[in-house]
Amino acid sequence: MSPLLPPPPVQPRRLRTRSRLGKYRIESLLADGPYSNVYRAFDTIEGLRVALKVPHPHLADEAFLEGFRHEARLAAKIESPRLLSLKDASVIDGHFVLTYPLGTESLADRLSRRLSTQNLAVIIEHCLESLALLHQQRIIHCDIKPENFILFPGPSVRLADFGIARIAVRTQNASGSGTLGYMAPEQAMGKPSFRSDVFAVGLLLYRMLTGHVPEYPFAWPPPESAKLRRKARPEMIALIRKCLELSPRHRFRDADALYKAYRQIRRRALH
Repeated sequence: MSPLLPPPPVQPRRLRTRSRLGKYRIESLLADGPYSNVYRAFDTIEGLRVALKVPHPHLADEAFLEGFRHEARLAAKIESPRLLSLKDASVIDGHFVLTYPLGTESLADRLSRRLSTQNLAVIIEHCLESLALLHQQRIIHCDIKPENFILFPGPSVRLADFGIARIAVRTQNASGSGTLGYMAPEQAMGKPSFRSDVFAVGLLLYRMLTGHVPEYPFAWPPPESAKLRRKARPEMIALIRKCLELSPRHRFRDADALYKAYRQIRRRALH
């Protein structure tokens, strides 16, 4: 191999279908990411299906695993029907494994199919409530996107993936971690806040109502705003616009304030 060429990327090793990981039997791969894979698995002792989040072994140095331990500690503190709680965190056969309840699908999957207005209203309320509950615990999520909202029968929605969530401190100096398409401008510059999560959930609301995500520089009205007007009433459009203000100080201060504002208009939010 030429020394001028970069080494080929390491292909994460996946757990094979029907293989065993301790008491878990792997059934399928649910999601593959740059840092971890998520599997559908069967707990052969408890007799139920779960989701296993397993960091990639080739990345698993001490600093990397500390991030997953941080996720485990945050998730273990959570007891709410709107936030995905942790069932177990352990090292199994050399793998660090986080075990979560298994939902039916992610919001990203659900948005690929038509939603009735009634179900859309329920999902919007649950998404806003879940982020409000997280902010009440002084936790900034930092990666709000459809893939991180998990649907359960009902429908019922739970917010998941606290891998880069941060406990709020007086000075924010994090790196620009997150998912680019849903990241507030100030978060991309390493200054996340509760208002950054509000911006991201505003993009999510726009996506749910129009099928599109506005792009930088986030000028108002964004493309597909005609679709927004067909789905949402003026009060809801005003709420989304406030979420998407470029200046953080013009947004809702946190998701708790956003959720309270939504509850005042929810009966006249959608057509």
